[in-house]
Amino acid sequence: MDHTAVKRLRGDVGDRLAEQRRHDAASGLPPMSGEDERQFARALIAQVLEEHARSEITFGRPPPNAQEEEELASAVHAALFGVGRLQPLLEDPQIENIDINGCDQVFLGYADGREELGGPVAENDAELIELVQVLAAYSGLSSRPFDTANPQLDLRLPDGSRLSAVMDVTLRPSVSIRRARMGKVFLADLVGNGTISPEIGSFLAAVVAARKNIMIAGATNAGKTTLLRALANQIPAEERLITVERALELGLDHFPELHPNVVAFEERLANMEGQGAISLAELVRRSLRMNPSRVIVGEVLGDEIVTMLNAMSQGNDGSLSTIHSNSSLEVFNRISTYAIQAAERLPVEATHMLIAGAIDFVIFIEKRNDFSRGGKLHRFVNSIREVTGIDGRVQSSEVFAAGADGRAVPHAPVSCARELAVHGYEPGQGAWR
Repeated sequence: MDHTAVKRLRGDVGDRLAEQRRHDAASGLPPMSGEDERQFARALIAQVLEEHARSEITFGRPPPNAQEEEELASAVHAALFGVGRLQPLLEDPQIENIDINGCDQVFLGYADGREELGGPVAENDAELIELVQVLAAYSGLSSRPFDTANPQLDLRLPDGSRLSAVMDVTLRPSVSIRRARMGKVFLADLVGNGTISPEIGSFLAAVVAARKNIMIAGATNAGKTTLLRALANQIPAEERLITVERALELGLDHFPELHPNVVAFEERLANMEGQGAISLAELVRRSLRMNPSRVIVGEVLGDEIVTMLNAMSQGNDGSLSTIHSNSSLEVFNRISTYAIQAAERLPVEATHMLIAGAIDFVIFIEKRNDFSRGGKLHRFVNSIREVTGIDGRVQSSEVFAAGADGRAVPHAPVSCARELAVHGYEPGQGAWR
């Protein structure tokens, strides 16, 4: 691929697209929708490529053949609306993580645990920043700035992958992309790949059916979101789900055959004047007024925790969320730390009372790289803890604890076992029916 030609052709198409926008605005026409603009751009690309072919003939050079022209068209469209030279990396099913420390320092993490150095994704750092800015303009519910005034960015790419980028606080722009390898995932899939045992699959299916509030904990890239999606896909199709996220990632609304009634909320950042911001905590409060069957908070990272716990303890049973933690037991202290920082400034004792009234189960998922076996990456549920009460601090019982290999095995009786039995869970009976 001639990336210089792609850049030039992209500039031509972008100029014509901008001219059409200006013409529509001057004529009083409404702006094109995102999909209409993409379709119009395809027509412009065909026009520009035809002019490019004529130019090549004029200068005595062979024009692109049909296959080359198709590849150029795809590359130009990706440069305008997609992910540019990142596209082949995102299309590789074996690549799980892409870490970019400047345009030519690209590190690829594979699903089997390997890490390799990849090729450049832009000609220079300025072009890399421009690529991220284009992605920010066309991803999520609203355009997100990425510039010296807004040097941090989090967003969801069209394929569901998560992108985090920073500039000006590092010597070179830095981008990390975590691939969404399993969008439509079920508990049976996680049993199949060893993330959970058949009995834990049966247990979790019953917990969701019994409308228990669940917090999923683990380290970065441990598989928390994948497990959350699998649990959400156990929720009956007739229930109304409201998801609340910093950047759209869960994508439950992308599968109407599973969840036809979904509203996805995304945090909105302030504009250049510092106005218009809508925080995660505000969205959680708003979700309670939207007649939800269940509220799902993609990831708890701050002061929204108090609002979320209040929501869980006020009749919104069956809620799901994720949190960063090093163990199932540490989750309670992590929540307390967030609550102290919230506007409510809850003391530890009050926070633990709130936790005990809101959360039923904590699931801890572990990520382990087995270097003795070639660095293969394993993800598995290591612990499931049931909240049983309060005595100054949260009381809990580890109903599934780490076995000899670190994977969770039955450890203690479940206090709500009779309730779960109604939904098909019987200890020791293996997979659900």
